Amino acid sequence: MPKVARPARYTGHEWNSVTKDWDEVEVKVVLAYPDIYEVGMSNLGLMILYDILNREGGVLAERVYAPWIDMEKAMRRAGIPLYSLESRRSLAEFDIIGFSLQYELNYTNVLNMLDLAGLAPLAAERGDADPLIIGGGSCTYNAEPVADFFDLLVIGEGEEVLLELVRAYREFRVSGPSTTLRTSCGLRVTKGDFLREAAKIEGIYVPSLYDVRYHDDGTVAAVEALVPEAKARVRKCTVGTLPPAPTRLVVPYIEVIHDRAMIEIQRGCTQGCRFCQAGFIYRPLRERPLEEVLETVEDMLKETGYEELALVSLSSSDHSQIEPMVRQLTTCYQHPPLAISLPSLRIDSFSVELAEMFQGRRKTGLTFAPEAGSQRLRDVINKNVTEEDLLRTAEAAYSSGWRRIKLYFMMGLPTETLEDVAAIVDLVKKARAIGRRHQGKRTQVNVSLATFVPKPFTPFQWLPLADEGSLEEKQGLLRRGLRGPGISFSWQDPRTTLLEAALSRGDRRLGQVIRRAWQSGAKFDAWDEFFDEGLWWRAFTEAGLDPNFYARRERPFDEVLPWDHIDVGVRKEFLIGEYSRSLQGETTIDCREGCVDCGVSDVFGCGLECGLGV
Repeated sequence: MPKVARPARYTGHEWNSVTKDWDEVEVKVVLAYPDIYEVGMSNLGLMILYDILNREGGVLAERVYAPWIDMEKAMRRAGIPLYSLESRRSLAEFDIIGFSLQYELNYTNVLNMLDLAGLAPLAAERGDADPLIIGGGSCTYNAEPVADFFDLLVIGEGEEVLLELVRAYREFRVSGPSTTLRTSCGLRVTKGDFLREAAKIEGIYVPSLYDVRYHDDGTVAAVEALVPEAKARVRKCTVGTLPPAPTRLVVPYIEVIHDRAMIEIQRGCTQGCRFCQAGFIYRPLRERPLEEVLETVEDMLKETGYEELALVSLSSSDHSQIEPMVRQLTTCYQHPPLAISLPSLRIDSFSVELAEMFQGRRKTGLTFAPEAGSQRLRDVINKNVTEEDLLRTAEAAYSSGWRRIKLYFMMGLPTETLEDVAAIVDLVKKARAIGRRHQGKRTQVNVSLATFVPKPFTPFQWLPLADEGSLEEKQGLLRRGLRGPGISFSWQDPRTTLLEAALSRGDRRLGQVIRRAWQSGAKFDAWDEFFDEGLWWRAFTEAGLDPNFYARRERPFDEVLPWDHIDVGVRKEFLIGEYSRSLQGETTIDCREGCVDCGVSDVFGCGLECGLGV
């Protein structure tokens, strides 16, 4: 340990971590995050599942993260398998290993972690005695590129379905043969038998129970179920009401990316931004009641000792009770003052009154996402905010004591021109000018630029990734225009964007590409210092595939998409209509103002007070 960086990444036993008696539980689960400890410990979803599973009798849940390069070398040299933080047992000793799949560039880390645990990366090469390897998270909405590596995948929200799955697995492991889990010959059931039973559960996708056929041109002809238990379309699992938020969050011994208390105040979004996958796959909107938030925060602060709190959602300020929520939190926690952060604020709903509630308190920074510089392009992507909204919000923030705001933009959006990109520079400089009137030279505008990647289940899922030449030209324009005091500019490497686009929109054949890249040394691809594009492009070539086929090809509406057998509740006809409206520069109203007939209300029910779907 003294020979590796930040050894506390690997020691475990943090405050509020849960260590159960190994011999007293029937099902052992380890939750795996395929990135380093500091990143994984900032993931609220993993902490929610950790809390839920450890509250279940007869079940334990532990954690593991990807070891950094130096630790991996030391482990391989010493013959130490990848182990969990709580009990320090090898991952191969667990019944279930559940990976959180949040970012496509972490896929090689999944294979590396399995290999470090002494497990075969391919599901077909693992036996009945090996752990069940499952995956969940936003990437599973198109899990085809990693389908070969997982026994099953959880599509959608995991709080309820994971418990159902674990209970079924406990019956499978403890009871042995039963009336529901028995082979035709009466022999003890195998992992394959269990997977067929698991496929009946809503939200569970078992890739091995499906066959993918392709046309001669390489496009998907069909994804077909091979057994009766496998559903033709796998509907995502959704919780009707947000379950109680965990209060005993694990407190790390070292600083992590988001080192603070966190509570999810709502899930889903009603804005309908056409580029945003999360806005479609997490429908419908569900708010956590104000009283529950206040009670949970009180318990959470007592259990963790944190002095900073994040009110988490896709757009925190859209919560119908956000102003009384912030007002009561700032009133209750004055000595010492509680620092409150509101991630991803919606520009036009951030009021002066809300900003002024933070007067005299420690300012943690504000983040806004205009996404595009021009009004024309914001209409295309259905970002229903104006330049006046942003400047009015900047005025409220800087005049209330903030010195720094962060603005997120994208380049490569559909129909984008150089004039649209130049408008970003103008907008940022106007915001800086407002800040200087109130904060002088201390004013800071941090600008973050991402490259737009068309994602599954959005109105832009048929569109190609912008070509590299145009992206470099636009990026250069911004690098030149966003120089100077008071402006900080960061951007995404376009090379990683091509890989992300190919993996997020790819089919099952990409599994061999991921495996070849990993075998050649690819890992930590999300980290600039380790991303080696040559390894990936060589892996594509060896597999006889082209990343541009997946990333930079416009797809017709009648093409079978690799993810068409997944049902998120949003109708494809609605997405096509939104795409057509975008080309006309027509915007679509927020769901709170009236039902837009996306299909989710028919499937899951929205429950919004405006009467959607009625």
